[in-house]
Amino acid sequence: MSKTARDRSVPVDGTAEWPVTYDTGHGTYHTRCAVMDYEPVSTAVVMAVSSILDVEPDDLESLSARVDPDALNTMVVDWYEAGSRASDGSITFSFADCTVSVYADGEIVIEPDHSGERVPV
Repeated sequence: MSKTARDRSVPVDGTAEWPVTYDTGHGTYHTRCAVMDYEPVSTAVVMAVSSILDVEPDDLESLSARVDPDALNTMVVDWYEAGSRASDGSITFSFADCTVSVYADGEIVIEPDHSGERVPV
């Protein structure tokens, strides 16, 4: 992350378990998944979106309504195991009124639909 991006990233309150930052320049939220940790990327996406939207994870639509969670988890693990050969891998999908992008390096970028609603920070 460049110094400029780091300067405009603000930690989001209430996300100590799932560290999420808000990029004031782009209006996007950022977190990372540790691919080889216990929690899969699908769980990281659900937890980050629920923190951003300030709702309980069970109150969100089912992730499987938008993307196959097992396939997402497998793809990210495959990217991780492929190393630099998969460094450009990414997937973008809609989930809970947000656009979610998951990158091969473990970064998760979430862009809420800002149409008329206050963005929680």
